[in-house]
Amino acid sequence: MTAPLVESRLPLPMLRRGKVREVYEVDRDALLMVASDRVSAFDVVLSEPVPHKGAVLTQLSAFWFRKLAGVLPHHLLTAAPDEIVARVPVLAEHREAIAGRAMLVQRTTPVPFECVVRGYVIGSSWKDYQETGAICGIRLPAGLLQAARLPEPIFTPASKAEAGDHDENISFEEAQARTEALLAPDLAGTSKSGAQLVGEARDAALRLYSEASNYAATRGIIIADTKFEFGIDAAGTLHLIDEALTPDSSRFWPASQYREGISPPSFDKQYVRDYLETLDWNKRAPGPELPVEVVEATAAKYREAHQRLTGQPLA
Repeated sequence: MTAPLVESRLPLPMLRRGKVREVYEVDRDALLMVASDRVSAFDVVLSEPVPHKGAVLTQLSAFWFRKLAGVLPHHLLTAAPDEIVARVPVLAEHREAIAGRAMLVQRTTPVPFECVVRGYVIGSSWKDYQETGAICGIRLPAGLLQAARLPEPIFTPASKAEAGDHDENISFEEAQARTEALLAPDLAGTSKSGAQLVGEARDAALRLYSEASNYAATRGIIIADTKFEFGIDAAGTLHLIDEALTPDSSRFWPASQYREGISPPSFDKQYVRDYLETLDWNKRAPGPELPVEVVEATAAKYREAHQRLTGQPLA
């Protein structure tokens, strides 16, 4: 069994280190994204890695990028280690370290907000609905139960938080204003405005969620909600980037155990969150240590999500 990867160190310039991923510069056209086995909860990176988590995130994202390519272009160039090494020879001695957990991707300019799509009333949206009868300001029918399916999926953009900070829901209008302000130079040579780009991102996110949900249903999984990230190329064309429909970015439920009125079990780090909720912890760094059984159970859930959705064992 490969040892968990807490932090990658490769002979390339590092562009940024996130809660889970390291992003390296390859050249003016490409980046290398490496998914570690770090796990975060409540926006705090915990000290114990979850074995094979990074491989699940990478291989499941690659699966979805290919499957949904007919809906929207994506930034994936290759996730095959031999192809990565052929393109970036300096990584030859690090092939085993990146195998299965690295993606070579096209550079894009990120859209400055996360595109969240919610299909069910759960988590923070359930709390919001109980208090206001709405989710992120979107009015919903009265009397919905916890985990109820929404009449139709809704789009709720969120700010991108720095490591250690919390993402915050923002209005559609605020997303437009941010995009106009931050991407004005990048859109100057295109026919699009920031407002148009946000509308395009909303429509793409809803289409991607619909296609993915329909497929996942055939594999016995409900996608309760998910978040997408988009980027634009020099022509202003929208691309699906970062990760897609993984246990880190989505809430997956086994359809066989779903019912309204309860919080269904899920194939993600909810097992970690549930354990942490039993502790006297202020949800600030440093996080508490995770017992071995919690780490192992979480790893098993990630692997099962990959197996169910792809029909293939984790490489």
